[in-house]
Amino acid sequence: MTTEDEVRRVSDQFYTALNRMVAGDSRPMMEIWSHSSDVTTMHPLGGREIGWEQVRVPWEQVASMSSGGHITLRDPLLRVVGGLAYEVGTEAGQATIGGQSFTIEQRVTNIYRREAGGWKIVHHHTDLSPAMQDFIANLQPPPG
Repeated sequence: MTTEDEVRRVSDQFYTALNRMVAGDSRPMMEIWSHSSDVTTMHPLGGREIGWEQVRVPWEQVASMSSGGHITLRDPLLRVVGGLAYEVGTEAGQATIGGQSFTIEQRVTNIYRREAGGWKIVHHHTDLSPAMQDFIANLQPPPG
């Protein structure tokens, strides 16, 4: 298996975990990420998280509000440079979060790093698409 194949396999695992998250289960997402202090995310909901303790929180929050959907990576471009790899493409699909269904179509950048015998995701960034802007505007806080 080539290094590119190894990273592509981890990318597939990330998107499997993402789909489990939109079904309400954040556990697979916790396994695919590096747990280091330098991991980062920039989600379409805004903000930037740095370090595993911050990065894991939005994944858990979204999973707790999610009840289904499916997201795929379209037109991926993957490049490996030494112990780092990056992937760009478009995430597309649909999800139901907070009882609201919406369409997803957003550009994405993922960065992977070789760690302790394998590859882990260390950065995830997506655009704020018009559909996500509408969703955020209509999102109601959970009761309680």
